[in-house]
Amino acid sequence: MKATIQVMWLLTVFCIVVGFIYGFVTDFHELVGFPALLAVGVMSAFLAVYFQLTLRSAKAMLPEDDLEGEISDSAGDYGHFSPWSWTPLLFGAGAMIFVLGLAIDWWIVGLAFPIAMLGVFGMVFEHSRGEHAH
Repeated sequence: MKATIQVMWLLTVFCIVVGFIYGFVTDFHELVGFPALLAVGVMSAFLAVYFQLTLRSAKAMLPEDDLEGEISDSAGDYGHFSPWSWTPLLFGAGAMIFVLGLAIDWWIVGLAFPIAMLGVFGMVFEHSRGEHAH
């Protein structure tokens, strides 16, 4: 995590410096690039601070911080995933239609909502029935 913290701080400094250079080059008339670069810098600073606080509260050294570590040191259980589930694809299709609606016209966003909700309800309740029910 120490390397991640350093990368986030470097990204913070880079985005803020490049943001001000970009602002000076465009005479601060371009109202998207300058605030966007500053926002990315601030968000990466938030991540760096969060990772520092998390590392401080962690008791053991993480596998990625061990210079003598092996790849197998970080192996383990990554959670439970539903086999043969089509509902994430349905949710992704709803999200795709939502973004398409933002780009084209607002009425398309209304079409995305029921599709995305079907995907969400499917993911929430997929273990309540069928072969993989609990």
